[in-house]
Amino acid sequence: MTKKSLWLLLVLLTLLVLIFLSLATNKKVPEIPVTSITGKAIKLYEEKNNFTIINFWATDCPGCIKEMPGLVAIYNQFREQGLEIIAVSMSYDPPNQVLNFTQKNKIPFPVVLDVDGQIARSFEQIRLTPTSILIDKNGKIIDKVIGELDFNKLNALLKKHLDS
Repeated sequence: MTKKSLWLLLVLLTLLVLIFLSLATNKKVPEIPVTSITGKAIKLYEEKNNFTIINFWATDCPGCIKEMPGLVAIYNQFREQGLEIIAVSMSYDPPNQVLNFTQKNKIPFPVVLDVDGQIARSFEQIRLTPTSILIDKNGKIIDKVIGELDFNKLNALLKKHLDS
């Protein structure tokens, strides 16, 4: 092998390693100021939380409606251990419907209106509901679940992250 070929191979291997590391590195949560439907300013991620779920949903989405009681149950089970859930309604969802739904279903966690779609855009253009972003205690996105959550898997994941 010539010196030039060896150098080229080394450069290619280095690039492959850098690409792999960048893919393996979890993305951080975008820092966007948001306000809940109760008027409280909140952050999508706070250091005090040991685990955060950001759930993009809509009042006309059958899967969202079906999974909401499960989210409420998981929240009630793990909130004392540092779980936070933030429900982000999609920009096309009428605010009065969101408010009615949250009141009727006694949603205990913050609900945010994404009126201009900025929150959905900041998470790689979320368009499908439900979509859940799972965030560890370091503020890193560890998973993006499109469709209804598997609550057995989520329960196991939360026990792993919240017991450590």
